[in-house]
Amino acid sequence: MSKLSSVQDEIIGEFEILGDDKESTIFYIMELGGQLPPMPESDKTEEHIIKGCQSKVWLTASLQDDRVYFLADSNTDITKGLISLLIRVYSGQRPQDILAEELYFLDKIGMGSIIGSQRSNGLAAMIKQMKRYALAYQTQINA
Repeated sequence: MSKLSSVQDEIIGEFEILGDDKESTIFYIMELGGQLPPMPESDKTEEHIIKGCQSKVWLTASLQDDRVYFLADSNTDITKGLISLLIRVYSGQRPQDILAEELYFLDKIGMGSIIGSQRSNGLAAMIKQMKRYALAYQTQINA
């Protein structure tokens, strides 16, 4: 099992404990957002905003020892929680693993029914941007 899969399975386990309690689930997502490491204000620029999100979401990435590390922030607690889940899965992974691995935890925890269609579009935009960074670093490594 890949490290990406084991992190996704951990997340699924955490959400299973909450059951079908939508309110607790949303509160938990917001709580996770509160645990994100702070992002430097200097990174909160137009260039780092993820397009397609209803809220403002800033995302940066860096490559260290052939692994991609992400930093993010948002102006809303729920969105901050969503990006924190993605960072938990993707940060510290190799670019090729980020590109190859399927994100299945979102469906397994019923994220679509929790956040609605507007936020689902934003979540898809966040994933797309993270994969773009991974692709750019993968290209850089292979160059």
